[in-house]
Amino acid sequence: MFNIERSGEEHRNLSYKDINCVGCGICVQVCPTESLRLGPLVPIARGLIEMDLISINSDSCVFCGLCSVACPFDSLSLTIDGTNVKDMKSYPIWEVESTVCDDDCIYCGRCYQVCPQDSIIFERNLPEAIDLVRGEIDIDKDKCIYCSFCADMCPAGAIEINNVPKSSNDLLNNSIGVDLSKCIFCGICKRICPEDAIMQVCSTCMYNDEIKTPEITGSTFILDESCVSCSWCSEICPVDAITITKPFDGKLELVETDEKICKGDSCHACQDVCPCNAVTIVDGKSVTNLEFCNLCGACVTACPQDIRILNRTSMKLNNINSESWNEILNTLVGK
Repeated sequence: MFNIERSGEEHRNLSYKDINCVGCGICVQVCPTESLRLGPLVPIARGLIEMDLISINSDSCVFCGLCSVACPFDSLSLTIDGTNVKDMKSYPIWEVESTVCDDDCIYCGRCYQVCPQDSIIFERNLPEAIDLVRGEIDIDKDKCIYCSFCADMCPAGAIEINNVPKSSNDLLNNSIGVDLSKCIFCGICKRICPEDAIMQVCSTCMYNDEIKTPEITGSTFILDESCVSCSWCSEICPVDAITITKPFDGKLELVETDEKICKGDSCHACQDVCPCNAVTIVDGKSVTNLEFCNLCGACVTACPQDIRILNRTSMKLNNINSESWNEILNTLVGK
């Protein structure tokens, strides 16, 4: 992480957040003064060394902001007199989107479970079981032999039993109880009891019209600052409640030659650096699922065999008003 400043007629500040960086090298590619350098991507990704993925030569940096606007992952930020250039109308902006429709979300949590960057904040509030069932249950402690069959078989874990003495004076100090907040009055305990010590009646069906319909509430939110637009969440969402717009369109291919072949099982550098969890090793070869790939190019940089070919056909970076910037930024596509 670095933070450099320059004062004059304007106060400019360029900061870098390593936690958001995926090591794609886009900022290095577009820097007009070659002030940025990409670190050893694979050792860093594997946790072999601790250092930032990007370093900067503060003496040669001109604080133009090109790296900041070109970064699709918000790792670099240039401010002018305290205002982020990404909020200024004269600067380019990424037209990408990572949103969850609250009206459609059913709070299943699948998106939260698969996100490779832990970018999804998820909360689910389930109704109390005691509000959804009706019944009665009682245990005749004169009949109960504390065998624990009922507790072991209870699917809701509602029966608590203590049948192990802690001393010679504690032989008869047994206890058994039912947590009504968990009991679903299924009757398994009654049927399994060898002494007919349990009385249980389920009246849920009888009072079905009086029992309120279960309501599940919650919230699902995607953190833009760490989202890498991999689309795992949108692909796995069963109700299509999530919209993900990727920064690039294009394709990524593995092109082997007689001299250069994929060494997937023994190398897997591409898999280690992929921020999208889009690379797998199949039959000893690297396979990229483009459904989850954001075409960042980190795997291309990491590949020691130089056999991964990235061809971006378009990007969602708009409002490029400078001809020189347009020329530089267009190097990100068409290759």
